Amino acid sequence: QVQLAETGGGSVQPGDSLRLSCVASGFESSYSMAWFRQAPGKEREFVAAISWSGGSTNYADSVKGRFAISRTSTKDTAYLQMARLQPEDTAVYYCAASLYNYRVSTPSTYEYWGRGTQVTVSS
Repeated sequence: QVQLAETGGGSVQPGDSLRLSCVASGFESSYSMAWFRQAPGKEREFVAAISWSGGSTNYADSVKGRFAISRTSTKDTAYLQMARLQPEDTAVYYCAASLYNYRVSTPSTYEYWGRGTQVTVSS
């Protein structure tokens, strides 16, 4: 059984940086990994995804140039480096894993989810 656990959330000021980590266990196939976020009263939205190899990535337009997704060579840990954070980035951030191509950004295509980590950006 695949399990995902996120860490690294917190409260920061606008313009600050933060790095989220997602540790996976139980991978027995080639899973893409992704980050989604959900703000209060809003639907869960795609943030970024990375291929199994780590060589290809996909980003939501709202975070391009500010966020970077990566994963370790062992494939079991993914990171989301977030820079120039803004109040609109405030949300619970979820790690997810899927057997689908990393280009797919629909939440329903991701089979496994972590419990989420809160990121709050406020002055």
